[in-house]
Formats: sequence, structure tokens, C-alpha cells
Amino acid sequence: MPFEIIRNDITKMQVDAIVNAANSKLQGGGGVCGAIFKAAGKEELQRACDEIGNCDTGKAVITSGFDLVSKYIIHTVGPIYCDGTKNEAELLHDCYKNSLKLAMENNCESIAFPLISSGIYKFPKGEAFKIATKAINDFLVSNEIMVYLVVFDQESFAISKTLLENVSTYIDDNYKSRTVVRKFTSYGRIEVDSLEVDIQYDECITNCKSKAINLDDIIKDLDESFSETLLKIINSKNKTDAEIYKKANIDRKLFSKIRGNTNYSPSKKTVIALAIALELTIIEACDLLKRAGFSLSHSNKFDVIIEYFLKNKKYNIFEINEVLFYYDQPLLGGVS
Repeated sequence: MPFEIIRNDITKMQVDAIVNAANSKLQGGGGVCGAIFKAAGKEELQRACDEIGNCDTGKAVITSGFDLVSKYIIHTVGPIYCDGTKNEAELLHDCYKNSLKLAMENNCESIAFPLISSGIYKFPKGEAFKIATKAINDFLVSNEIMVYLVVFDQESFAISKTLLENVSTYIDDNYKSRTVVRKFTSYGRIEVDSLEVDIQYDECITNCKSKAINLDDIIKDLDESFSETLLKIINSKNKTDAEIYKKANIDRKLFSKIRGNTNYSPSKKTVIALAIALELTIIEACDLLKRAGFSLSHSNKFDVIIEYFLKNKKYNIFEINEVLFYYDQPLLGGVS
């Protein structure tokens, strides 16, 4: 199952388990911990924690969710950041790994994390985010569970300054907002949206032979559906379904719908996620989008960001999602 970064109140997440950034004595505190205790019912939750007693740094324990929407609360104790030489990174990684294992042991299908140790424990937010995403991604390679990471500010991201500068420059050079063209006719004034389309499909087809390696061997019939084309490309690259849907950060059940129904219509962000997972060129990605009824446009900031990554052959979907989140754009992957 996929991994999503979202802005939300973790106490209101409709998941099987939420994670509490706890202290070692499992006492109600401030910040996220205090909010979770308050929402769950402070007295009942404290009694349950007192029965457990304590929890070591990097470990995790579980209680009922009490008054929360979620069935469980998983309590994990993050490290207090000193100078980065006291095993802080490994302990923080263990927090995520052990929480995820505990969720699976309790048959949870979904879980939401805060950014552990990034508050009063003073772990640098960018580094904490990088550790969180790596731990979660490592776990999802061999496990199926929907994971949400709840963050609130751009400071949380470990995006390289160079990458952000490059993306920002690309947006400045290519993004053109919608303009309204006013025309006067004998019937009065009319207003028409003027959109600049990024890569026209006809241009893609014209240039396919020269710019896309072996594309003719992959796509011979221009009338093939999105699903048929996708499966041919997967086979041509000698990849398994699991390799692709996990790399695309999409749900296994969603991929099954695509595979099982040649007329299934995926969302635009799902098509792009699959194009990223398959490491398609911009021309090939454009073709795949067209088969699902979509295109890229310079009037859409999301599209311009995606175009930057495709043109520069940067295919790390989680890095792309960090940039999309930074610009308040929809994220790739998911369950729809």
C-alpha cells in the first residue's frame, strides 16, 4: 500500500492506528502527545499507559484508541537530539520500524505518524523527515499497509537547496497562468480561457521514432487502451506488477483494477506515478497520459513540476512528492 504526506490533525485521522510521540514514562505531555491524550480521553489513556509502565527509546507499545476514531494508539519514544553522534538517527529509524511492525501484528491496514522527535526533542526537522521517509519506504518494500506522515510546515522537508532552486527556476521559465481573452462580437463581449498546452500529442507521435528508444516495439497500435499499453511497457522492461505499483506508490487493489479492466480510467496523478515508476521519457509519458485522456499543460503548476522531473530523468517518486507538497500541489500515488 502507498505512503502519503499530508497536512491534518493526527487525532482526527480515520486510520486503524495513530502514533503518539511519547516519553519513556508514557505520561501525557505537551505537543502531539498532549493533543492525543486529550482527544482519546486523558484519564482512560493514562490508566492504560500506567499498566504498561514505560517504553525504551526506539521501542513501541500499543493501547486502545479510546475516544479517537482510530482503534489503536501506538506509543513510541523518539531520541532526544544532542549532536547527532549519540545514535539518534538509528533510534529514530527504529521508532518507525517498530511502530509499523506492531501495527502489522495487530492487523492494522492503515497508520498515521507525526514527525517524531522534531518538537521539544529538537531533532532537526529536515533530517527527521528524511529518516522517517526512508524507514517507511524500507518497510513498505515487503509489507502492505497504508501509511500517512502528518506534517505541518515546509521546514520539515529535507529537499536539497539545489533541487528547489532548479525547480523554482523551471517553474518561473515555463509556468503560464490562465489568461482570459476578451473578444468583442456583434453579440457583445465574450471571455475565453487561453491555455498553453505543454507537449502536444501530435508532436509526441511525430517525434517518437527519433526520441523514444524502441517505442515502436512497445507501442505498435495507437488505438490500444491505457491499460493495454501500460502492461506492454511493464513486460518490455521485465518488471513485475509489484515492483511497479510499489515504486509508483499506488495501492495494490488499484493496480489490480487497472490490470483487470482494459476500460478502467485511472486518475491523472496515478498515470503520472506509473510513468515515473517505469522511468519513461517525457515523450513516452505524454503518450501514456493521452491514452488515459490527459495531457500536460504549462498553465498548471503541478504539470510543470512533473515535466521538470521527467525531462531531467529524476524518477524518485518520494522526492517528487516532497517538492509537490512544498508547492501545495497534489501528491503522486495513493489509492485512486
